[in-house]
Amino acid sequence: MQNWEKGELGKFVTLKRGFDLPQQKRDSGEIPIFSSSGITGMHSKTMVKAPGVITGRYGTIGQVFFSSKDFWPLNTTLFVEDFHGNDEKFVYYFLKTLNWENFASASAVPGINRNTVHKELVCFPDIKSQKKIAGILSLLDDKIETNQNINDNLQQQAKALYAEMFLGSSNDDVISGTLSDIAVITMGQSPSGSSYNEDGVGEVFYQGRAEFGFRFPKRRLFTTEPKRMAETGDVLLSVRAPVGDLNVAYERCCIGRGLGAIHSKTGHSSFVLYTMFALRSQLDVFNGEGTVFGSINRDALNAIPIDIPPVTEINQFEAVAHPIDELIRANYEENCRLEAIRDSLIPKLMSGEIDVSAVQL
Repeated sequence: MQNWEKGELGKFVTLKRGFDLPQQKRDSGEIPIFSSSGITGMHSKTMVKAPGVITGRYGTIGQVFFSSKDFWPLNTTLFVEDFHGNDEKFVYYFLKTLNWENFASASAVPGINRNTVHKELVCFPDIKSQKKIAGILSLLDDKIETNQNINDNLQQQAKALYAEMFLGSSNDDVISGTLSDIAVITMGQSPSGSSYNEDGVGEVFYQGRAEFGFRFPKRRLFTTEPKRMAETGDVLLSVRAPVGDLNVAYERCCIGRGLGAIHSKTGHSSFVLYTMFALRSQLDVFNGEGTVFGSINRDALNAIPIDIPPVTEINQFEAVAHPIDELIRANYEENCRLEAIRDSLIPKLMSGEIDVSAVQL
């Protein structure tokens, strides 16, 4: 660890608390508003110049965000006010290695005091090494972001095709039906809490929207006592608190009471998926105006009215949409591998275990 300097974190970066911005004072604009959980809105006024690094002070603790645009950090956050000449991207990755929970107070509403964080003993390499380390990690993150953007675009293309073929169609061959005509619905049932684990033992278990990512749910829990199962390709629907969030099961998995699994009766998994996207506005009514916790049961799901096009048209849609969905899945799986590589590299690079002095970028 030659050319690494040891000292308190406050020697290398200065953190500052974010700023109040009540909802009624926010207006439309292009300036991202950061809360402790990331971007939660946009505003017309800048409070901090880019580049910026932000983390949670109250609420969600432990996530670290990088902003390449001027931004407004809310008072639930801490942001880097002064990088002291260090590389901004390196600081971003370095702060991700800290155990932020250790800095949280033991009060009823845990929070982080920046002065406590400033006293943490750390080691920083020279600026040349910082830039190399940040460059290596940024290459991985850039590829992940590219794949995510491709997937967003692919999904929008499939939605547009579905809308063109099936929404507002005047085709006389379309028949009126219900969701139960095209799908079998399984409502989740939570297994015993004692069977939960994060060690990969048993079946993958999803409880609800907390695990949902762009398209596929994030593996977090497993269970050795699965009750209700979803099959590969089933649409996963959040059926409570709130109703309507959608995802796809990319493997056979156990589903808890917060989820329903919607399985195509005819193998037209993409058609069912984009039908569910089109039904989002109908599902919103089950959340109830002014309520926090909405819910929907199996009978109500089965009875949702839909228009059913001829099977020849469904086959035409499936022939285009299914390869798109397969490409989305391939990009997602590549991102999972890239994220695993990145996450394994970060602590090794930040500790000097991997020497980057000879790396050419």
